[in-house]
This record gives sequence, C-alpha cells and structure tokens, in this order.
Amino acid sequence: MLNKNKIWAGLLFGLLLPAVGSVLIFNIFKMLAYLGGASGEGFTPNFRERTSLVIAIALNLIPMNIFRRRRWDLAMRGVMIATVLLAFAWVFHYSLKVF
Repeated sequence: MLNKNKIWAGLLFGLLLPAVGSVLIFNIFKMLAYLGGASGEGFTPNFRERTSLVIAIALNLIPMNIFRRRRWDLAMRGVMIATVLLAFAWVFHYSLKVF
C-alpha cells in the first residue's frame, strides 16, 4: 500500500467521503419514503436534510481512526481540517434558517 501521509490526501478524503455519504444517505431515505418505511411528518421542514448532513460529516471519524492507527498524522490533520470546514459551513448555513 502506498504511504499517503500527506495533508492534501487527508483533505481530499475528508471532503469526498461526506459528499458520497450524503448522497447515499439521501437516496436511502428516498427509497424508504417510497416504500413507506420513513416519514418526515411531525418534524421541522429540513430535519432530514440537516440530520443526514451531520451523519455524513461524522463519517470522517472512520478515516481519522484509521489514520491514527497507522500514525499518519499529516493525513489525519487533513481530514480534521476538512471536517472543521464542513462543520462550520453546516452551522453557518443552518443557523441562518433557525433565526
């Protein structure tokens, strides 16, 4: 296996994993809603969207743990930077809708 202990590799991985994860989570919810297994009634209008994006951002915990075990500090730092940027973007985007 190639040693990808680089900040750019961690940044790339930290941005792509939540993007792919959010698409998968949205599609799973669409399929469940189509089959009648999930309903968004009773919640705020964008509850499913907000929660799905938080779960997608939290997916970065998996590569961070893998990089920590391999002692790839630079790659872990890249994932952490991407996670913090995504979290700030999430807070900024949804705090405008709350107030």
